[in-house]
Amino acid sequence: MSDATPLEADSRFPSGKWTGFFTDKRFPAKQSMELLLEFRAGALQGEGRDPIASFTVDGIYDLGDGACRFRKGYVGRHTVHYAGYNEGKGIWGTWELQDMKGGFHIWPEGMGDPTQRVLGEEAPFEPEVEIPVEEGELVPVGA
Repeated sequence: MSDATPLEADSRFPSGKWTGFFTDKRFPAKQSMELLLEFRAGALQGEGRDPIASFTVDGIYDLGDGACRFRKGYVGRHTVHYAGYNEGKGIWGTWELQDMKGGFHIWPEGMGDPTQRVLGEEAPFEPEVEIPVEEGELVPVGA
């Protein structure tokens, strides 16, 4: 995958380790993927593996609208066509193989799973009830 063309500078398309999943109605759960991708001047290349087999990746991406199209070729087997978009939370879209199709989402490994909910901010704790204390009255600790 080495080339004299510099790696992509756009932060949406960092070269390196990516992770993610694809969905397929033949399987009950998301199928995980591990990828090693390079983005250079609109060209996408790489390799990876998933529960099906090892695969190669080659395709294109557009910095203007974030569109990505690539082929995932299982070594010695079939090729799956992927099309999606990168809006800053990885690449998401659909895949097709003959009359079958499903969804996918991949993202740079350090990003964390953008499909999971995260707590954005923690609210400070405020007691709901105030206990009035008259002057001179003893109050037990914790009341």
